[in-house]
Amino acid sequence: MTTTSAMHPQVAAAEIPPVPLTVEGYSVLHQMMRFRWTEWRSLPEATRRSIADEAGTALAEMEKNSNGQSALYSLIGHKGDLMLVHFRNSFADLNQAELKLAGLRLSDYFEPTSSYLSIIELGLYDSTIKIYKELADQGIQPHSDQWKAEIECQLARHREAMQPRLFPEIPQTRYLCFYPMNRLRGEDKNWYTLPIDERARQMTEHGLVGRRYAGEVKQIITGSIGFDDWEWGVDLFADDPLVFKKLIYEMRFDQVSAVYALFGQFFVGVRVPAAELIRLLGGELPEQAS
Repeated sequence: MTTTSAMHPQVAAAEIPPVPLTVEGYSVLHQMMRFRWTEWRSLPEATRRSIADEAGTALAEMEKNSNGQSALYSLIGHKGDLMLVHFRNSFADLNQAELKLAGLRLSDYFEPTSSYLSIIELGLYDSTIKIYKELADQGIQPHSDQWKAEIECQLARHREAMQPRLFPEIPQTRYLCFYPMNRLRGEDKNWYTLPIDERARQMTEHGLVGRRYAGEVKQIITGSIGFDDWEWGVDLFADDPLVFKKLIYEMRFDQVSAVYALFGQFFVGVRVPAAELIRLLGGELPEQAS
C-alpha cells in the first residue's frame, strides 16, 4: 500500500510554512534610568535614610516574588545609573511592578532614559520542520483548524518540558549584559527570505557557540517583535564580565551573526541586592554582591 508521504513527496516540502514555532514564558521589562544625585544629596540624612529604607523593603519583596522576580543593577557608563529587570507572568503584572515603583518616594529621583519590553522565547526550528513535514505528509492543510489543534498539542508538550527555561529565576550573578538585536532585512541579504531549513541550520550552528560557555554565562533570550523597537532582547548573566566579550565576539564569526545580525545598545550593570540599596544611594557599591 502506498503511503501518504510517498504519494505527495513534494507537497509536504512545498506546504511547510516559513514561520518557526516558539514557546513563551515570563514577560520581561528592563527599565533604565538616571538618578538625580544632586537633588538626592541635598536632602537631610534622616530623610534619605527613610526613603531608602522604604525602597529597600519594596525591592526585597520584588526580589522574592514567587510569580516572577525583579533585580536592580548599577549601570556602568553614560547610558544611565540604574537598571531594573522584571520577570512577571503577564504584561499586566509588569505594569503593576512599574506602578509599585512609581509609588515610592525614591522614584521622584529617577529619570527614565530607556526601557525594553519583551517575553522569554524559545525558538523551535528543528522541531518546527519535523512537525510541519509530518502534518503535511498526513495531508493536513496548513492553518486549518486540525492543523492548529495539532500544533497546539505539540507546543503544550514543549512548554511542559521547558518550564525551567521559560520561567527561570533571575540569576544571582554579579554582572548583567543586556542588548537588543534584529535579523537583517536588507536588499541583498534578508534573513526572512531564507528557507526555514537553512535558518534552522544556521541557528543550530549559532547555538553550538553558546553551549561552549555553559557554566560561565547564563543566557536568556526574549522576543520583542510587536512589543518594542527591536526583534529580540538578550540577557547575559555572569560573575566575570570578560566572558561577555569572548562569547559575543566568537558568535560574530558564525554565519547567522556575521551576515544577518544587527545589534542595538549594550547595557552592562553590577547587581545590587535590596539589602545593599542604602550603600548604593550613599555612593558605594558592595565589593561582592550576594
